[in-house]
Amino acid sequence: MAKKNMVIAQSGGPSSAINASIAGAISRAMAAGEIGKVYGAINGMQGFLDRKLIDISEQIKTSDDIDMLIHTPAQALGSSRYKIPKGADGDAVFARILGILKEYDVGYFFYNGGNDSMDTVCRVANYFKTRGEDVVAVGIPKTIDNDLAETDHTPGFGSAARYVAASIAEVYLDTIVYPLPAVTVMEVMGRNAGWLTAASALARDTGVPAPHLIYLPELPFDPNDFVGRASELIEKEGQIVVAVSEGLKYADGVYLADTGAAEDMFGHKTLGGVANILESLLKDRSGIKGLKSRAIMFSTLQRAAAHYASETDLSESYECGRRAVESALEGHSGVMITIQRESNEPYLIHYAEGALDNIANEEKTVPLEWISDGGTNVSQEMIDYLRPLVRGESSEHILGGLPRFFRFDWTKIVGPGE
Repeated sequence: MAKKNMVIAQSGGPSSAINASIAGAISRAMAAGEIGKVYGAINGMQGFLDRKLIDISEQIKTSDDIDMLIHTPAQALGSSRYKIPKGADGDAVFARILGILKEYDVGYFFYNGGNDSMDTVCRVANYFKTRGEDVVAVGIPKTIDNDLAETDHTPGFGSAARYVAASIAEVYLDTIVYPLPAVTVMEVMGRNAGWLTAASALARDTGVPAPHLIYLPELPFDPNDFVGRASELIEKEGQIVVAVSEGLKYADGVYLADTGAAEDMFGHKTLGGVANILESLLKDRSGIKGLKSRAIMFSTLQRAAAHYASETDLSESYECGRRAVESALEGHSGVMITIQRESNEPYLIHYAEGALDNIANEEKTVPLEWISDGGTNVSQEMIDYLRPLVRGESSEHILGGLPRFFRFDWTKIVGPGE
């Protein structure tokens, strides 16, 4: 049987572990006798449609390259937030996708990303199926938000959680050096799911009491209650740290940090600045004399901090990519690799497949029973869930005291047959 080629692309927001997944997929594919060339699409689906394909087989030369790729943050193949339109326009795009795959003799299509990416690969897989096309499409999960359905957790989340927890502990120690009343509000990513903000609670494992308050988007935010609780804690403790999700909403469902900006192609509003809002609120309404207040946004640092990645996260991310290729070789299409937990201590998992029809456009939020103290803390069940995911030191390639990262040459675009 003639070998079929494969193409892999990345989409959505970056993480410090996403490249570990494509490293796993590339390693397994290059060792597979059934797969010919391994193509990478630059800038996700948009780049694929523009035929911006590179021959990964020619750029990954050694096991050292693979290891550096594992420890490189963000998308080594670039990203996009392209949404395939509905109706006749969408049919035209699907036909174009299929045409390009046939031009490059591709039989295996992999898409590595979060919720919106899984929607894309689901629609692509269903298109192939309804037409009876012999092309397998598989999703490889990624999102620091940890909000993909059907999987216990997602690659990228553990590393971001580790960075957030450690940083909050460090900021708290910085905050208490002066004998002044102080509040530091730290804003964590998470539009509708508060998993990453909840991970801030692990800062307490370092021996500090921070964060003193944790606010997740799963429950409505009450400004008056916040001012009362925070003011009381400042009077008692002197200095406090508050962890908040960027997606906090009022009782009417309006985001605190709604910038009024236009939505992206997937209908997501740009958020940012909730920490500034709450810091100003406390400063104006607490009545605490000489209050020192500060707002800190983790922003892209929480998803790009490869130097503080969790080894557990990296190894699981790699394995998700490897398993995706194995599933494709077995002819399984329209699926996403999932991680299923068997126990917390000892930490045991197994890998499985989830149907993309059940994953696309679904959002896994924090169980309400895992939110405690009137919506200002998380339960022991949450802590037990989080702890295994942040374990293990990553081993970067260091040169001159700084890490070395892997870079694909995006300029080496290849045509069909090259």
